[in-house]
Amino acid sequence: MSQPSSPTPQILGATDDGEAEAAIAPAAALDSEVGGRKKGWGLGAWLAAGWLILIVGSAILAPILPLNDPTAEVAQKRLAPFQPGGPLLGADANGRDLLSRTIYGARTSLVIAVCAIGLGLLIGGLLGLLAGYFRNWLGNSLVSLFDILLAIPQLVLALSLVSVLKGNPADTESFRLPVTLTLIIALGIVSIPLLARITRASTLSWSQREFVTAARAQGATHSRILFREVLPNVLPAMVSIALLGMAIAIVAEGGLAILGASVEPPTATWGTMIATGKTDLEEAPFIVWIPVAAIFLTATSLNYLGDVIRDRFDVRESAL
Repeated sequence: MSQPSSPTPQILGATDDGEAEAAIAPAAALDSEVGGRKKGWGLGAWLAAGWLILIVGSAILAPILPLNDPTAEVAQKRLAPFQPGGPLLGADANGRDLLSRTIYGARTSLVIAVCAIGLGLLIGGLLGLLAGYFRNWLGNSLVSLFDILLAIPQLVLALSLVSVLKGNPADTESFRLPVTLTLIIALGIVSIPLLARITRASTLSWSQREFVTAARAQGATHSRILFREVLPNVLPAMVSIALLGMAIAIVAEGGLAILGASVEPPTATWGTMIATGKTDLEEAPFIVWIPVAAIFLTATSLNYLGDVIRDRFDVRESAL
């Protein structure tokens, strides 16, 4: 017995500014149908995944790895790379092991990025779902809020939020949030409009599908449609943009560190390593290039895997 064919993705008439956004996912899906077979990961995706596994695994296992104390002086010859019998990647101006600081710095940088994007995904994803599903005054108000937040330069907004949340360092009696938590909150707030916008665009498409219309006709509540019908289909796009957001958060932390708004020394992050090494850039540029390379490889890997997830998501959508 032949099975009934699945409905072709359609876009109902849209009258607001979400018309272009609603057409993104179906257009990509139709293009994917032409491509034919399901795409594999490819060598680039495996290399990206391998780098992330290496850096995340090293960060998690840092306490049990044979590493020097990242805050202690372990080398007599400073500002020298690849010392025989000394630190593998050399030592900074304070004689601290750069390999150890890079791995321990990855722990802090990744925790800040993952937690910040998790916060942004939770709040921004929920707001994006509401803005894409309810195409009325609520949706329009949320879109206006997203536009206002996106109009503010992200680094300026993050720096302002960190300054406000950290409080006055001279006032030792007042309550102050830990710096790491401050960075997580600030970068999480900055990521909300970006994640919300992408979630809204995907929700606009999926909320117009026939199975959602059928659920409404059967009397399903808005919450059931949102979380049982729309969210599972929107989630791959959210994960894809979340990986990009993590890359942006890692770079943003580095920018905040250069401006003196990141964690306080001697705690290491990739950003603080760049900030402390920039004074010796002419004499020992490797001090800065090591964390820069770590940020570059990590951000590139996250971006690449995000693209792979998006492509595979488009292919699955075309089969509906």
